[in-house]
Formats: sequence, structure tokens, C-alpha cells
Amino acid sequence: MAFKPLHDRVLVKRVESDEKTKGGLIIPDSAKEKPAEGEVVAVGEGARKDSGELIAPSVKAGDRVLFGKWSGTEVTLDGDELLIMKESDIMGIIG
Repeated sequence: MAFKPLHDRVLVKRVESDEKTKGGLIIPDSAKEKPAEGEVVAVGEGARKDSGELIAPSVKAGDRVLFGKWSGTEVTLDGDELLIMKESDIMGIIG
């Protein structure tokens, strides 16, 4: 994929949620919520301070992250559904 986010933006691929509940019930597609967990695909070079100094991003490609339910803009690149969001929309890295 030839896409590089600019500034403090991050490209994220959602991680699919389980098809079943813990009790074994199958969840139909119409009842599923979009997961708020994903894997970072690409990261921009970072934001800039007023002085012009670069602030390096806290996430890197390959990190599993949690983000807000309504975060980002959905895009389709090379047939993959992805999200472009600001780094500040990411709540944390899953270790």
C-alpha cells in the first residue's frame, strides 16, 4: 500500500470482534458493533509545536490500539477498510 499519513495522523485497520458471546450465542452481523480496537498500519511524521519543533508520534506501525467509537474517517484503500484518525483520538496501546 502506497499511503503515508501526514502530520499527526494515523492509519488504523479495525480488528474484527468475536462471532460468539462468552456463553456461546452467535452474534448476527446486524447486531454487531464496530470494534474500537485496531492495528496501526502507518503513522505520519508527527505534529509540530508553535516553534516548528517536531513532536514524534507515540504509536508505530504494528501497535494494537484502542480508540473512540466515533473516531476517524473511514476509507477504502486497495480493498481494505481502514480509518484515518489523529493520534490524539487513540486512547492507548494494548500491550
